[in-house]
Amino acid sequence: MLSTKIFSPITRCRWFVVLMTAIVAISLTSCNPAQFKKEGDRVSQLVVRLSTEPKTFNYALSQESPNVFNFIYDGMIAENGKTGEIEPALAESWEISPDSKQIIFRLREGLKWSDGQPLTADDVIFTFNDIYLNEKIPTDTRDGLRIGESRALPTVKKLDDRRIEFTVPEPFAPLLRSAGGAAILPKHALEESIKTKDKDGKPRFLSTWGTDTDPQKIVSNGPYKLESYQATQRVTFRRNPYYWRHDAEGNSQPYIERIVWQIVEQSDTALIQFRSGQLDIIEIGPSSFQLLKREEKRGNFSIQNAGPDTGTIFISFNLNKGRRNGKPLVNPIKSRWFNTVAFRQAVAYGLDRQTMINNIYRGLGEPQNSPISVQSPYYLTPQEGLPTYDYNPEKAKQLLLGAGFKYNNKNQLLDADGNRVRFSLLSPATGGRDSIGSQIKGDLEKIGIQVDLTPLDFGALVDKLSNTLDWECHLLAFTGSTEPHSGFNIWSPDGGLHSFNQKPQSGQTPIEGREISDWEKKIGDLYIQAARELDEAKRKAIYGETQKLAQEYLPFIHLVNPLALAAVRNNIQDVKYSALGDYRWNVYEFKTIEN
Repeated sequence: MLSTKIFSPITRCRWFVVLMTAIVAISLTSCNPAQFKKEGDRVSQLVVRLSTEPKTFNYALSQESPNVFNFIYDGMIAENGKTGEIEPALAESWEISPDSKQIIFRLREGLKWSDGQPLTADDVIFTFNDIYLNEKIPTDTRDGLRIGESRALPTVKKLDDRRIEFTVPEPFAPLLRSAGGAAILPKHALEESIKTKDKDGKPRFLSTWGTDTDPQKIVSNGPYKLESYQATQRVTFRRNPYYWRHDAEGNSQPYIERIVWQIVEQSDTALIQFRSGQLDIIEIGPSSFQLLKREEKRGNFSIQNAGPDTGTIFISFNLNKGRRNGKPLVNPIKSRWFNTVAFRQAVAYGLDRQTMINNIYRGLGEPQNSPISVQSPYYLTPQEGLPTYDYNPEKAKQLLLGAGFKYNNKNQLLDADGNRVRFSLLSPATGGRDSIGSQIKGDLEKIGIQVDLTPLDFGALVDKLSNTLDWECHLLAFTGSTEPHSGFNIWSPDGGLHSFNQKPQSGQTPIEGREISDWEKKIGDLYIQAARELDEAKRKAIYGETQKLAQEYLPFIHLVNPLALAAVRNNIQDVKYSALGDYRWNVYEFKTIEN
């Protein structure tokens, strides 16, 4: 999904938002969480930062993370944020047939929605058959459920009020995570919006549960329910009294009554608020780490280091050769550059990742070389044959000269026809991408390429990537997970997040002349092959081939894998911060104690 980290059923896809300067006054005016701290004296409460406005309250349509859905929805299974292991959630158990073509989930007894209505197999059937598997609903969840070369979808059938059967035409290794991890949505609250059409003949569901909806009308099954939303200020969650979890002593979970997500775009402003005691948890970057590490004891908080993040930070060129209404999506001159493999490899060699780590991340990161998370058992290391691009500007120049480019007497790169090599680099306007973008600009100037940095509002950026397809190069990030198939919608040429060569989505203007490269199709085919392979060693080998191809042809030029760091107040107990699930994966266990 597109976002501040992009997503899959268990993991979320988000776009990174990093460091920028702040205006101190913001932290002291309408966005001031102090008033909630005072009100929180009456109820147990957690106040945390949200870096961007929520885009929707409709899970099926969401393409961003962080989002509200980790708090308000569960799937039939969950992923342990520390170990990556699958654990029961709404389903207490499941059975997989000997031929691996069928899974039967058994729901817990007595499940309820946040409005007190029963949660049964009918909700699961509705969620899948009417929403996720409904081709009229543009949801990325469906891509993770497509099976084999036919891109068939599972058959979902109710056996009784608590048992649901998923059947697939061939063995599909990711089925348990893909189907089990998807949020279950309420039939009684959403069925009418699926059945009725708007004035354009589209399901009214597509405009249902937007951020203009009264939050208290959003029906949830997770540990919390939405209580209020004030644009540009905060999202407030209230404990779901019907949540299914209980601790070993039989006490209802979650323990904390209210969570306030304070909307603070600027990292420096969030840091000020945390240091003044207005925020309880804050995910931090390298400069904040250096400051806060010295204040841990005095500030009564602890910094948790979860190791390398699961996400991938990258730049990507628009490789789409298609046209809309006769007009090329990308300037044909630039499209020829971008679609030259040696050009992309030269750019990769021209980026000084280690300096990026040293200067921007203060040494708290690692070079990134793979689209698959380092935590995944399917990650291929450089020692195992993963191609890498260590900084080598001379090699970059040799590749460019070998591909027909040339230099003028000002060391400016020209193509064979004498055109100056210059392109626009889009990035989110909020966060610290400006630092990364500035280094990219400086690095590529050394090999003669001019980069025009273009910050955009995140919504406008997503529109260009997903709808207009009018862009040249962008700087963004995807999240990852332990299961590579969660990225199938990125690597399938028909996938909703195949952003470097995006096909039109449902209802969009058609594209003429879109081409699929051999390597591009090969990666998509290997993902299909890996999904049907049940032997883990063979699956790892197949995913290894996808990583080699991705690094050879570079649809994404990966940059840096920063450490995942969070500062947590000592009076907030049982926070198990992880790179896989950040701080939210076990929010139902959090407790507050007196300082």
